[in-house]
Amino acid sequence: MTASAQGDPELAKGSKGTGRAAAVLTALLSTACGAPFMKLPSAPGAPAQDAADALSQATSACRMVSSITAEVGVAGSIKGQRLRARLIAGLAAPASARLEAFAFSQQVFILAARGNDATLLLPRDGRALEHGQPGEVLEAVTGLPLDASGLRLTLTGCATSGASAASGRQIGDDWRVVSDQAADLYLHRDARTAPWRLVAAVHRDAGRPEWRAEYRDFENGLPQTIRLASTDARRFDLRLALSQVEINVPLEPAAFEVKIPPGTRAITMAELRDSGPLSDAR
Repeated sequence: MTASAQGDPELAKGSKGTGRAAAVLTALLSTACGAPFMKLPSAPGAPAQDAADALSQATSACRMVSSITAEVGVAGSIKGQRLRARLIAGLAAPASARLEAFAFSQQVFILAARGNDATLLLPRDGRALEHGQPGEVLEAVTGLPLDASGLRLTLTGCATSGASAASGRQIGDDWRVVSDQAADLYLHRDARTAPWRLVAAVHRDAGRPEWRAEYRDFENGLPQTIRLASTDARRFDLRLALSQVEINVPLEPAAFEVKIPPGTRAITMAELRDSGPLSDAR
């Protein structure tokens, strides 16, 4: 995993692989915001007797992930405004996360969360939010309706839904769809002898437009390219390119803490929701 010299030493590992991340990010930026979603099968299909096996195979690699660190190139839009940024991410089960965001070679924010407690530091503004709810803070920063646990599962291509394989249906030989009230999980294989992959998850959150996660470029069963987009493009449409991925490396508790410098002023959740620190990356 790579990090800027300004990044936290608990997560910084070096600079190897930055070129790959830049190349993938350039490719992502060349794709216009609001590009068509992945084409998913819409036929009703028939009950799938092998849905449990397909779902188990599609999520076997991500279910083994207890921690992940990665450099993440981000391109797309939040609240209709285009942006690009680089994240240094460290996530660990059950619900710990650290995100450091950089734009135009400057650090935009540091977010650390553990359990039900999150701290956000805005170094350039000299402001911080302490003891926030991780899901609320993360959504205010990124637009994504996820907490620390949900972010780890989403970035590793794991099902965040409690969908039961008993609800699975078969659409042709190479598609299985597993559904519940919260999400539709789309499993695909390139051929009958190829492994099943979770290539898309369409989420339904009460009182909000649907949003989906799309997964591509799998390595060792984990996606390297991810699109997270709301059906309402004014909310968020983000393309993520993961590089320098390290799995199941122990992360010290200090990695999920932020030291607030003296003189830092408080920022409220209302103020954070109004602007969002990624506005500096637009």
